[in-house]
Amino acid sequence: MGYIKIFENNIHMVWKVDEDNGLQLLHFSALPFHEEEIDGECAQVGFRFVEMSLSGFDRPHERHGNKFIVTAPGYRLKYVEHKDGHNEKGRLLVFTLRDEVTDVFVDAYVQFYDGISMIRCYQIVRNEGKATQTLEYISSFNYMGIEKEGLLPRDTKMQLLIPHNSWQRELNWKKYSLAQLGLEQIQPKTIQRSSNLIKVTNVGNWSAKEHLPMGYLENTEKNSSLFWQIENNGSWHWEIGDQNGHLYLALSGPNETYSHWSKDLKPGDSFESVPVAVGVTDKGFDAAMGELTKYRRVIRRKNKDNETLAIIFNDYMNCLWGKPTAAEEFPLVDAAADAGCEYFCIDAGWYADGDWWDSVGEWKESRKRFPNGVKEITDYIRSKGMIPGVWLELEVMGIYCEKAKQVPDDWFFVRHGKRIYDRSRHQLDFRNPKVRAYADEVIDRIVQDYGVGYIKMDYNIEPGIGTELYADSVGDGMLEHERCYLKWLDGVFERYPELIIENCSSGGLRMDYAMLSRYSIQSTSDQDDYLKYATIAANAPTGLTPEQSAVWAYPMNHDDDVISNRELKEEVSFNMINAMLLRIHQSGHLAKLDDERKALVKEALAVYKDIRSDIKNAVPFWPLGLSDFSDEWVAMGLKTEEKAYLAVWRREGGNAYQEIPLPEYQGEDKKVTCIYPACNESKFEWQAEAGKLSVHFAQEKMARLFAIQ
Repeated sequence: MGYIKIFENNIHMVWKVDEDNGLQLLHFSALPFHEEEIDGECAQVGFRFVEMSLSGFDRPHERHGNKFIVTAPGYRLKYVEHKDGHNEKGRLLVFTLRDEVTDVFVDAYVQFYDGISMIRCYQIVRNEGKATQTLEYISSFNYMGIEKEGLLPRDTKMQLLIPHNSWQRELNWKKYSLAQLGLEQIQPKTIQRSSNLIKVTNVGNWSAKEHLPMGYLENTEKNSSLFWQIENNGSWHWEIGDQNGHLYLALSGPNETYSHWSKDLKPGDSFESVPVAVGVTDKGFDAAMGELTKYRRVIRRKNKDNETLAIIFNDYMNCLWGKPTAAEEFPLVDAAADAGCEYFCIDAGWYADGDWWDSVGEWKESRKRFPNGVKEITDYIRSKGMIPGVWLELEVMGIYCEKAKQVPDDWFFVRHGKRIYDRSRHQLDFRNPKVRAYADEVIDRIVQDYGVGYIKMDYNIEPGIGTELYADSVGDGMLEHERCYLKWLDGVFERYPELIIENCSSGGLRMDYAMLSRYSIQSTSDQDDYLKYATIAANAPTGLTPEQSAVWAYPMNHDDDVISNRELKEEVSFNMINAMLLRIHQSGHLAKLDDERKALVKEALAVYKDIRSDIKNAVPFWPLGLSDFSDEWVAMGLKTEEKAYLAVWRREGGNAYQEIPLPEYQGEDKKVTCIYPACNESKFEWQAEAGKLSVHFAQEKMARLFAIQ
């Protein structure tokens, strides 16, 4: 039938049904399609829109290594039909493909979103044949020709940004050329199909323990970019490889090669792949993150929290450190209420008499810590005009938890016939209805008995590749557990739509939009150095929307008199500005602060309440680029159509002056105001003709928050 050409939301997409009735995706870009950019010989064997591996089928010779290209029977899938329609989100295309040998069909979904330059893709594999087939891999998005636009060599023009992620080192973006990652152009273009590739893979239940499930690829010659996120709360995989003269990008959930995942499809069975979102722009990284921010707001659960951006106090960071007692809580509640906090969360330890790490799981209050019960504190929190919250870690049971000893093994992940241990905890299996019922009972009891409106839901283990019980593969057990957990979470929000549940996984180690399409707020880090936290805070809007990005603000407690009064005040301001364009997770022992520092906290929260209605609608920008932990100067802003806010940090170093380029406002007579702190001791000047804001911070470890109108 020839070409299927789409132009929607500034996205150019071109499919072709080739001579063998295969479906090719020839073009996906912010730029128009030029067929001459595709090598004619290469186009005959590549550009497949869907790749799929079933067990027991041979692959043609033009594939090398473990790349998910030229899959079998993916290479022989035939176009059946496609439907082009609309739903409440936007345009929707569904392509149906068939493998004639096995009678396995693939329905490939492409969902557009009105006004947003992104698509959401997933596949449904259906076995309509007479024999069981084992699915080893299914692409969620596959596009060859990612480098084809422009004349320069790909080693010169292509650059890849990868978001590394780790405990206390979250959102750590690094920029690479393809050559730096081992994918130089060496072979003649027409035969190029090397055995190596660039791959980023997560295996396990911590979806972001090494990398965020996203990436950004730019063609610097043409200023065109691709960017993506994989929406799964466990194992996922993306790769860039070479094949017959072109480069391809493949996005997927788990697979057999890297994730120990396979799925048996009996006749009549089907499997839905992990969804992915992919976008295009010709306006650079900031524009890409703006589109991604708008998309994330559209796909997440509608909730009050992301409209009001409530201020949460949590008693953990630089405060009680997981050792709460009633005596400690009362003065903290008073101080948090006086500062202007709206929620107060009792963090870890409220359920254990002593050390709690390896005994968690029953979630019953400690009468040693709270002689009159936790409800005495939660009632007191409400009497002070705040909504109470508590910490839970519902997906695990400690090895010394009494309940863990009483229930059967199928409550937990099992491999080689034995329960899985990690850091003295067992992983609960949410496929088991009894596990889900127990989790529901805990939630109901906490909400109803204590009257909590906030739960910090933590998760601090990594159970590995999955579970062998009642599964076709250990990865299959993992994926189905994760999907059951999400369904369980949906049920909690159906029962308690006003309940705020924070997604925390040792900080930001499950920062993914399978979770964040449900949770309204996400812990970004456990980083306890406020200077380093500036980088995590500045980069946070790449990984999630600003209004979901919970950042600790914890004025420090000092036991000596070495630090001057001015330094103490700057330390508070720096801490508060870390969070003021995102979500404030207030902590620090506010009851022990002197009056001047308490006033700075109170001022910051008042300013935040004035600007938070803009935060929920704004998109991010980075006038100095993304932050690195070694940077002396850091800047991140949020902008709406009417105004912008800009946070500027100076850490340690010898440069007291910084020019911050704002080319979008060049030539405009903008009013720039320092809105926090009021006792501003910095100098700044808006240079309209140059489109730059010049700032002078006289000492190290300073931060300021500006408004631009």
